[in-house]
Amino acid sequence: MAQIICIANQKGGVGKTTTAVNLSAALAVSEKRTLLVDCDPQANATTGVGLDKSQLVKTLYHGMIGDAEAEALIVDSQIEALKVMPSRVELIGFDVEMMDRPHREHALRRLLASVTQDFDYILIDCPPSLSLLTVNAMTAADALLIPLQCEFYALEGLSQLVQTFQRIKGGLNPGLRIAGILLTMFDRRTNLSHQVAEDAESHFKNLVFKTTIPRNVRLGEAPSFGQPILLYDAMSPGAVSYFSLAKEIMTANHAGRA
Repeated sequence: MAQIICIANQKGGVGKTTTAVNLSAALAVSEKRTLLVDCDPQANATTGVGLDKSQLVKTLYHGMIGDAEAEALIVDSQIEALKVMPSRVELIGFDVEMMDRPHREHALRRLLASVTQDFDYILIDCPPSLSLLTVNAMTAADALLIPLQCEFYALEGLSQLVQTFQRIKGGLNPGLRIAGILLTMFDRRTNLSHQVAEDAESHFKNLVFKTTIPRNVRLGEAPSFGQPILLYDAMSPGAVSYFSLAKEIMTANHAGRA
């Protein structure tokens, strides 16, 4: 049975998609059968693994409104063990179209139920908002991974996300836990990055991953080539850090986290 991890933070530009793509790739290269689910209408994870959106027949949208089964949506990536459930801009209509439907928060969970036996890990990339799509992702997941950019005000927006997590855990998904808080765009040369790390650890204790993701030019370049960092530059600090994060998730599995 797959471990389902949703990657969410309602703040944009914190490294959600970068983490979804590169952690998925690192798990797949580590011989874990991995499915990357692009739950963001911007579809950056879809293009980030090299898929041409114009060539897609069916996307996550069709699955979530009940027009397609999960198996029909899954496509191959450049890494054998990494499969993708792609997205496109039509997913933006999901919130409106599902407004009056009962159990609309469970659409993604229902869709993924038929393929959880086929994978070791399913990673869900969420949009930068606490929309119905994000609620669906958190309802479908076993664990929530929160990327936190090392910048001023970084912790301020987390309270809203944690409140949403608590509401979903209290009602829609009692088994949901926090997999961890991942510090991204960490620059060891600046006091600010170290200050954010200290603040996060004082607030969230053992929930902060030991791995940090550095500010890295190659990491920023890789999506424009449609490649995870592991294929674009496997020796870069960004690639090394995502391998380290994958190892941390696989070995510890973060048992006993909140």
